Amino acid sequence: MSFGDPNNPYGQQPGQPPQGPPQGQPGYGYPQQAPQGVPPQGYGYPQQQPGYPQQPGQPYGGGYPQQPGYGGGMPELAHWGLRAGGLIIDGLIVSVPYLAFAGIGAALGDSAGATLALLGFLAMIGLTIWQLYQEGTTGQTIGKKAVGIRLLREADGRPLGFGMAFVRRLAHFLDSIACYIGWLWPLWDQKKQTFADKVCSSVVVKAN
Repeated sequence: MSFGDPNNPYGQQPGQPPQGPPQGQPGYGYPQQAPQGVPPQGYGYPQQQPGYPQQPGQPYGGGYPQQPGYGGGMPELAHWGLRAGGLIIDGLIVSVPYLAFAGIGAALGDSAGATLALLGFLAMIGLTIWQLYQEGTTGQTIGKKAVGIRLLREADGRPLGFGMAFVRRLAHFLDSIACYIGWLWPLWDQKKQTFADKVCSSVVVKAN
């Protein structure tokens, strides 16, 4: 019995083709075959990472996911002048009917005057609730719509909802207690937020 050339440590017979790994099974030192349609990836090949790309012109470190109605990320933040203008318009819309009813009631006097004052007060409450509902569901009150701004959640760019819009209205108390400094905070804040915005994680942006 012969085991081949004694000088051949692998025992391979002369003239015999080199032995490779079994068909369909890669061995050590053989390149791995990538599945059909998938490009091979090696060292230095850029890996696809999940996440949101930063949009041009955004003030924050990362981009917002695209929201219905917007062509890109979160719109530009509204400056303090627009916010103040919307607030003044909303204040007039809510207070003028009450003042009108109360003024007429004071001129009439007696029970008719008291009735008109009560109607004016109820109208003010009703308008306030309706404004809050519009702000929570659409992001805009009449005043915000007039100046072209919208109130949105900072996390995903959607409206706050009626409940959080009501909580934010209560949180404006924080803007007033420190000499009303919270109302002026958007003038120098990076995200142009009041204290109430920071508590409720909301931002005011330009609507167009």
